[in-house]
Amino acid sequence: MLYSIQTQSLKPEDGTTILNKQRLQRPSSPHFTIYEPQLTWVGSIFNRITGVGLGFLLYGFSLAYLVAPGTFDSAHVIEFVNGLPDAVKYTGKFILALPFSFHSWNGIRHLLWDSGKFLTVTGAYSTGYAVLGATAISMLVLMFQ
Repeated sequence: MLYSIQTQSLKPEDGTTILNKQRLQRPSSPHFTIYEPQLTWVGSIFNRITGVGLGFLLYGFSLAYLVAPGTFDSAHVIEFVNGLPDAVKYTGKFILALPFSFHSWNGIRHLLWDSGKFLTVTGAYSTGYAVLGATAISMLVLMFQ
């Protein structure tokens, strides 16, 4: 029995169009919006966000200092901050202290995991709550110094 297969020539952009149509037909995998938030993945996401934020802050201030060293030296920054209202100072301290504290304590948590400790579900949750508690305490200490 002979089968006849018919083909047709396509332009390269036609292949992309067909592929995009096929992708629209595919079922999507479950998204994190359907899952109940868990301490482990919320902590992981927040750790990434704080790391990126602190990195941008460090590089941004460093570049600003390189571009205008007379404006961003310690004396001018301290003078500027002293002139701000207390509410603005404490808000700024909160904005800086929270990600710094969390990222530091969570980094210690990850070092413990790297050493093979607290790798059970119970260990992950107990260290997660310890990180949250240590973050709250150290953030308040940093804010009110």
